[in-house]
Amino acid sequence: MAFGLRRHEVDEWKRRVKAGEIAFLTHYWYDNRFPDVKTVTKVGCMNLQKLKRWGSQYGLKPEWIHNDPRFPHFDLMGDTQKEILNHEGLYEHINRFDL
Repeated sequence: MAFGLRRHEVDEWKRRVKAGEIAFLTHYWYDNRFPDVKTVTKVGCMNLQKLKRWGSQYGLKPEWIHNDPRFPHFDLMGDTQKEILNHEGLYEHINRFDL
């Protein structure tokens, strides 16, 4: 269940994913399978080869891609999430969601 998003942020993420860009969307999240996880970052790209190459630089395995036919993406959580957002210079995500 996602929280803390604005409609234009979701729309912009979808547009960028469909355009073949690497796009980031962070939001509050609750899933009882991960009780200690409060946020998730979806990193999507319609170009699967590009998404796989991007993920490989961070040690993300291709089989971890959520292969949604409309919006394929990695789900980043925990320390990996913060490390990647920091490396990508996405400090606004880190600050906004207190990561």
